[in-house]
Amino acid sequence: MSWEMLADPQVWILLLTLSSIEIVLGIDNLVFISIAVSRLPAENRERARKFGIAVACLTRIALLLTLAYLAHMKQDLFTLFGRGVSVRDLILILGGIFLLVKGTMEIRDLVNGEEESEDIHTKPVTSFGAVIAQIAVIDIVFSLDSVIAAVGMADEYVPVMVAAILLAVAVMLLAARPLGQFIDNNPTIKMLALAFIVLIGAYLLVDGLGLHMPKGYIYGAMGFSAAVECLNLWAKRRARLRGEGD
Repeated sequence: MSWEMLADPQVWILLLTLSSIEIVLGIDNLVFISIAVSRLPAENRERARKFGIAVACLTRIALLLTLAYLAHMKQDLFTLFGRGVSVRDLILILGGIFLLVKGTMEIRDLVNGEEESEDIHTKPVTSFGAVIAQIAVIDIVFSLDSVIAAVGMADEYVPVMVAAILLAVAVMLLAARPLGQFIDNNPTIKMLALAFIVLIGAYLLVDGLGLHMPKGYIYGAMGFSAAVECLNLWAKRRARLRGEGD
């Protein structure tokens, strides 16, 4: 990152927002990584877990850079209803639809109390290489929403997007268990992250259709929602402490 970017408050807000989304939505990935690693002998599991997450991080960055590159291709491919449609428009429209559908389905499952792991059946695997490959594929599938969201929010700040992924992976490696327990104990945090995904999906769809909206509105809505959630968690904690004191 350049010094100009580091001095820009918007860059730090983006980094914090993207990292938070990556972390919250990435916790589920660790569940499936644990399932895949369990097929190996006990002495190889920890090494496979760390190596697999490192490989998955690289594939996620490669996916991010590919989508960011495609999102900058603004030359019209064809005309639809009198309006030119470019590769960037297609990426935004398809990405927006994907985020809207994925976010809505995840919210529905969370409201209904369905576990995401119920829909995934991991085939028995015994070789180290096969487990690493499976972890890489799993990560791409389950990080596609957060990667598209990152491209939609910070397409002109590629280093910020890469830094957010690296920061999220580092946090999950160092504090996966307590972080997972905290999110499990406070499901509204995941609900908020999914709501952000739906909001970003709507923004991408509208932008892809040529109806431009200032990103400041999105940042403001997300910042206000995050502040309200922090107040809710604070109030919940104080109520619990008062209950323990009585």
